Amino acid sequence: MGQLQNIDHIVVLMLENRSLDSLLGALYPKSDSFAGLSGSEQNPGANGAPVVVWNSPGSDEATMRIPNPDPGELWTDINMQLFGNAAAPAPGATPTMAGFVKNYLAQQHLNPQENYDPKSVMHYFTPEQTPVLSQLAKQFAVCDHWFASAPCQTWPNRWFVHAATAAGHENNDPPYFPDVPTIFNRLEQAGIHNWKIYFHDIAQAHTLLQLFLLGSHFQSYRQFQADSQSNALPSYSFIEPQYFADFGHPENDQHPPSVVTLGEQLIADVYNCLRASKLWRRTLLVITYDEHGGCYDHVAPPAAVPPEPPAPNQTFGFDRYGVRVPAVIVSPYVAPGTIFRQTSGAPYDHTSIIATVRNRFGIGAALTARDAKAPDLDSVLTLPRPTNLGPLRVKALPYAPSPATAAAAQAKPLNSMQRALVGLATNLPPAPGSDLRTHLANLRVVPPQPAPDAALTSVHDARTYVKRQAGNYFQSH
Repeated sequence: MGQLQNIDHIVVLMLENRSLDSLLGALYPKSDSFAGLSGSEQNPGANGAPVVVWNSPGSDEATMRIPNPDPGELWTDINMQLFGNAAAPAPGATPTMAGFVKNYLAQQHLNPQENYDPKSVMHYFTPEQTPVLSQLAKQFAVCDHWFASAPCQTWPNRWFVHAATAAGHENNDPPYFPDVPTIFNRLEQAGIHNWKIYFHDIAQAHTLLQLFLLGSHFQSYRQFQADSQSNALPSYSFIEPQYFADFGHPENDQHPPSVVTLGEQLIADVYNCLRASKLWRRTLLVITYDEHGGCYDHVAPPAAVPPEPPAPNQTFGFDRYGVRVPAVIVSPYVAPGTIFRQTSGAPYDHTSIIATVRNRFGIGAALTARDAKAPDLDSVLTLPRPTNLGPLRVKALPYAPSPATAAAAQAKPLNSMQRALVGLATNLPPAPGSDLRTHLANLRVVPPQPAPDAALTSVHDARTYVKRQAGNYFQSH
């Protein structure tokens, strides 16, 4: 038994689209205890010649944007990355992890104006380039076998962390709004009302219909900073990054090709806020990523328990995990230098967060068959007392965009996640004072409205539209 019952505040920061090899593959030398990179891992290139994992040293903007352009992340893309073919694999097939370069080069046909260097998707960062995540991983704990819940895009994996299911949907598009119970609904039913979802520009969690009438729990990231300072942290906090660039404030979600340093700055701020709080000794911070986003990883994901029986004509049965992602566990109850994984049964995945919240707060049975099997984080909290307080502060590398870079970020076309979020914003209440219950009832029976073309032309236009739509939603409460 660990010390989970001594934790009063669970905080989760979920970033975007990075594999474990991409960010933490060089954290420790590869060994039986840490499944990192040896430096010889490779994928075949277009002519069959090997493309080996590599590192570009330094922290200049171009380096910290690798891979650039963005890799593929559709369900079919991930099939190709894992099995070499876009089609669904045969039942029980073992991933070869040899199709990442092949799939990256295939994106050229979709975006002929871009230059897809086969090396880009095989790049990894060193601890010197990601000092915050790496320092916290070494000071506290890192899981070297934490898998995305499904070999799918962002939205399905974020639904898994909240609801332990993707309701049968494997991609962000077409827009879909699952009507499924979430861990937050379970907290409400148990009389635990002090939970919050903190966000920067818009919360992807707004897509879950059973949270629709609980909008007062969605608050700005600035409120997280204030709650930490005033020692008023909720029992469970979930933090979403900034998805759209604003003038002077680029996106910090680390979604390729966003600058990785900006996500490091967000991780540092979250940790520093918690470390300065009087609640620190009874806090557990989980830092993870929704999915790998096409970035190379060498460990084959295993078979998984489907969350529920597949619906008729469902494309994918959700019987496989997605690619490994970074997962760093931070708490004064964690022994320094901990490396952990599950050695039998189901591995760690995003539903381990649900299992941890359920077990800590005693809120009943599992949401689905997936989180019923998921290991929780109790066994990682091995110190008898909260003595690993960690550094007083951590510091990210410096980065600020030049005016030209900031302007270019505003004019960029949207990535798939941003387009999907515009679709979410379109289906929020259209005007202040809207009847939320009527709007919710309509969403349950009417297909989602398509996003207006004008909101999809650039990041600037999308951000403006999303901000207005989200404001209408909150004014309706």
